[in-house]
Amino acid sequence: SRGEIGRARLRAVGLGYLRFARGETGLFLTAFSGARHVGERDTNPERAGPGGLNPFELLSAALDEMQAGGALAAEHRPNAEYLAWSSVHGLAMLAIDGPLARLTEEQFGALGQALVEMVERGLR
Repeated sequence: SRGEIGRARLRAVGLGYLRFARGETGLFLTAFSGARHVGERDTNPERAGPGGLNPFELLSAALDEMQAGGALAAEHRPNAEYLAWSSVHGLAMLAIDGPLARLTEEQFGALGQALVEMVERGLR
């Protein structure tokens, strides 16, 4: 169903974001250093993936798909991308240069999976 497709995309975007943050920390931090334009106003084609969408747009598209498929109530859709993004970004920053920096890859992966599942449940 469209709702399940949207959920799968939401998980993929969140987990991909975390993998990039942990695996390409220098690039990740560079992307956010002083970058007030990152997000929905970011029209730089260099930040887009093969499908032409940047990460924020991919997240928004996944949430739109969830709503269209009935997996996200219309009243919960406004600004949902900011709730999801801030949760995943927060974990990424805690694991890069914070109290979670000593997590093993396995621990970080498990925590990331749990966080993305929590975000998905909370957005319904």
